[in-house]
Amino acid sequence: MKHFILSAILCTCCSLSEAVPVRLIFDTDMGNDVDDLMALCMIHNLQRRGACDLLAVTITKDHPQAAAFVDAVNTLYGYPDIPIGVVRDGAAKEAGKFNLLSDEKNADGSLRYPHDLKSGADAPEAVGLLRKVLAAQPDGSVVIAQVGFFTNLGRLLDSNPDEYSPLGGRELVSKKVRVLSIMAGAFQTVQWDTRHLEYNVKLDVPAAQNLAKNWPTPVVWSGFEIGMAAAFPHVVIEQDFGYIAHHPLKEAYYLYNPPPHDRPTWDPTAVLYAVMPDRGYFDLSPPGEVTIANDAATSFRPSKDGKGRHRFLVMNPEQTARVREAIVQLCVEPPPPKK
Repeated sequence: MKHFILSAILCTCCSLSEAVPVRLIFDTDMGNDVDDLMALCMIHNLQRRGACDLLAVTITKDHPQAAAFVDAVNTLYGYPDIPIGVVRDGAAKEAGKFNLLSDEKNADGSLRYPHDLKSGADAPEAVGLLRKVLAAQPDGSVVIAQVGFFTNLGRLLDSNPDEYSPLGGRELVSKKVRVLSIMAGAFQTVQWDTRHLEYNVKLDVPAAQNLAKNWPTPVVWSGFEIGMAAAFPHVVIEQDFGYIAHHPLKEAYYLYNPPPHDRPTWDPTAVLYAVMPDRGYFDLSPPGEVTIANDAATSFRPSKDGKGRHRFLVMNPEQTARVREAIVQLCVEPPPPKK
């Protein structure tokens, strides 16, 4: 019961009538870790409150079930028509541990999680979709949350003018994007390791280097250490999803790594900042520049003039508790009833 009381409080805070919904693009490697799914569930519950408007989901996992699973989750939450774009010739081609839920069926042969997009082969390529969506938005209005590999956004920077915009990729991003919130890298010591090589960077280092050097808007990095600090309580998975016979987050959590196990909230932290940057959940480093070495190590140096494009998230113990609870509440809130 306490989770639903707290959820109501959080809902009141997140649905102020005068707030303008954040125009959000979500770039994910859905299927490589269950925290991507946490982040998508959060986005949908924030969208239902009017805190954001999910313009598109683009996927950097190059397996056909990834897009089908995203569509199944979107449909469950009442958003079956959100555009989905997929990477071609991407870095991670394995199936993943839980995207197979998109194909699970009930006893009567119907899909457990109904959806229309049956395969990523039927989805548009991600960069073309990104260009189409960005070109249609007001200048300086779009927030992108990237929680997977850098492939799609790196290719976007290098894209050429097309039927959607006469601008090249970098110019289109500069004109349309307000901020990029990334889960990637490490900016504090991780288990005594001062040179942690983070997974999202390692999978496509050239694209990560391209983005770190050439992305023209402000970039906020949620480092590996942030999600580790605010790990998701496994008891929530075990006890708080009983309001529905099948919930994709609970089933995916068990398939990925069953409780008792508190999964780090890497990707949800990037989404929380992207949608609610001014709620005091995080502090920010001074402005500076992130560089990425050939071995995937991330380094940050503050700028002397205070005009650097990059910053990274910082949390104190009180903020850590708030972040964890916000993520929990935004994940356990039930999807809308089926019509």
